[in-house]
Amino acid sequence: MTLKIILAEFALLGSLGCSAYELPPLSRNHPASLQAMPAPRPALSKTLSYSRQDIPAVSTAAAARGEHEGHHAAADAGGLKTAVGEGKVIATVPNANQIVVEHGEIKGFMDAMTMGYRVEPPSLLEGLKSGDQVRFTIDVSNKAIVKIEKMK
Repeated sequence: MTLKIILAEFALLGSLGCSAYELPPLSRNHPASLQAMPAPRPALSKTLSYSRQDIPAVSTAAAARGEHEGHHAAADAGGLKTAVGEGKVIATVPNANQIVVEHGEIKGFMDAMTMGYRVEPPSLLEGLKSGDQVRFTIDVSNKAIVKIEKMK
């Protein structure tokens, strides 16, 4: 056989072999299918915040009498309720004005947990580092830490 005939046969076989194969249609579950369900959106994180539902209701009269042990409710000039807790700084997030604290139970307010809190004013974060033991005051109505003291 001549070289021309052999090349012609390979060309014919190559073109027939490629055109004869057809991809099966994509199933509905295949991610590239136009009928595929979109991926579920991840739930929003609430790690660095808490809502009104997370805070138990405290009667104003009981708070004024100081009946909630460990829940140092006080009315300052603005009439704001506060809660005082103690714990260890896990992290500070200055660009978000937040601190993550591992704290013990704040009686009448919240169980022991590790939680992120907004800090106002942001200058309270200055000088704090991971591992520092702190006492902090939470402004309940503002949902923010308003006072932080380093403990020795």
